[in-house]
Amino acid sequence: MTAPDRFRSSNSPTERFAELLLHNGRFYTLDPAQPWAEAVAIRDGRLLAVGRREDMEHLIGPDTLVRDLEGAFCMPGLHDMHTHPDLALNPRYADDLDVGIEDPTPEQLAKAILDYAASHPGDGWVYGQYWVRYTFREAGLKPGREWLDSILPDRPVALLDRMWGTMMVNSRALELAGIDASTADPRNGYLERDELTGEPNGLMIDGAYALIHAAMPPTPAKVLRQSYREGVHFQSSRGVTAAKYLHVCENRLDALKYLDDAGQLTLRVEAAISWQDDIFPVRRRWELLSGERHYYRSARLSANAVKFHFDGTVEPRSSFLITPWPGEDAWRGKLNLTPEHITDMVVDMDSRGIRVIAHCTGDAASDVFLDAVAEARRRNGFSGVRHQCAHSTILHPGNLKRFRELEVIAEFSPAAWYPTPFASGARSGYGTDRLKRIYDFKGVLAAGGIAVFGTDWPVASIDPWLALETLVTRQNPWNDDPACFGEPISLEQAIRVATLNGAYAMGLEKLTGSLEAGKSADFIVLDRNLFEQPARNFIHRTEVQLTFVEGRPVYDRLGQFSDTALAAVWQGEPPRIEGVNA
Repeated sequence: MTAPDRFRSSNSPTERFAELLLHNGRFYTLDPAQPWAEAVAIRDGRLLAVGRREDMEHLIGPDTLVRDLEGAFCMPGLHDMHTHPDLALNPRYADDLDVGIEDPTPEQLAKAILDYAASHPGDGWVYGQYWVRYTFREAGLKPGREWLDSILPDRPVALLDRMWGTMMVNSRALELAGIDASTADPRNGYLERDELTGEPNGLMIDGAYALIHAAMPPTPAKVLRQSYREGVHFQSSRGVTAAKYLHVCENRLDALKYLDDAGQLTLRVEAAISWQDDIFPVRRRWELLSGERHYYRSARLSANAVKFHFDGTVEPRSSFLITPWPGEDAWRGKLNLTPEHITDMVVDMDSRGIRVIAHCTGDAASDVFLDAVAEARRRNGFSGVRHQCAHSTILHPGNLKRFRELEVIAEFSPAAWYPTPFASGARSGYGTDRLKRIYDFKGVLAAGGIAVFGTDWPVASIDPWLALETLVTRQNPWNDDPACFGEPISLEQAIRVATLNGAYAMGLEKLTGSLEAGKSADFIVLDRNLFEQPARNFIHRTEVQLTFVEGRPVYDRLGQFSDTALAAVWQGEPPRIEGVNA
């Protein structure tokens, strides 16, 4: 039988009291009227009061749980606006090949392939990640089918590069996928080919590698559930209370709904449906966009977004640029759809109230996208939908003000805006002039626009604190090298980018993103005050003690609420995720 207190009148005296009161904290609120607070009172998942403890005594009733934070620093939860837990963790649970080396040499890659094949005998696929082009260049080798055929010719091999922009396959994989010289390039990518024969050379660029995935067995539902569960667990343990999971299909939405129904979706998720078969087949795309997506809707889950791939990435030089690539007379990269197609689709999605999240790494791609949004605004008026320019790696200075004018979100990802061998080697392909304006948070913010960040895991680390620190420094966090990669912003700006701006990008700024009475109690308790020391080599070491979503702890590192009715779903140390907290 349902407990009697489930039927309390809304006018009951107990409704005047808080369920939870946290005090003696240092709450950085992002509320301009009250930037700092000492205490918060919570009821029904909302912030009943934010301010001084002495002003909340009347909210303490006989059943109110009161906890002393002992001076801990608290702030709104983080928003990761571009990430892929499934793509990162599926190899672990599907037992795919994981090379396990950050930037493997060809020799190391070959050994990993042969070791995997030996431990997984038979004629099945050898599928996995990662490889990088620059180590092949340094070794004087060309990646592709010939190189893979020399390593393992008799089984299909398909390996993704670290940026998820290129898949390298051998001849057997091409054969099983039915790909040969007569195969036309898909609209959303292309096959690199031998200049004389037209034969595919085994490098599938951008959406072209969906042709390979279509020939492979689909990812099992159990694997998708495990991957999302582990990703959600880790993000909650690092203070993320909202995220955008991009490139989903019906199977991935089913996995997210499974977690949601089980009470394990401990952050707010906006899932973006793939517009084309950019990575894997999306068999019910039209049904989802026509309305089936609403089946998955809940307080924590929304699928009211669509992901487009307008151009490619830097390593294969498929980013679509306004002027030619360095060393090229005419090659500017590739726009995966015509401007007319892009405009029609953006206008249509806008009229349906569906957010468009457009992959634009090159400045010409984002220019086309902004033109399409401008046309949508002209035809539809402002629909209330804030569309999102994904990656925004290189933006033309003349377009910065258009983000504000058109209410388009400038989302910067992956979180690789600081010098590392991989990032520096890859991004240097853009040329020195373009590198001066790479990941231009400062420019967008100065023009009055909304900038957000995405980790783009697994392309870069999923750890948001690494992203936050390097927004402020634009320097390598593990050494003393003074080199910068682009222009830094202030800590106050970076926190806003990671919190309230993220809420705005999800259309949730009236619900979350700052600590104000009436808003959802989505906040985090940290082991350090981010303002106490210089950011470098400090912020990325942050440990999250508590993560609250809708007024309940969803992650409790030290088990502070384990003996109460507010025991968290996730407790203890964060899960071990390779390359992040190893």
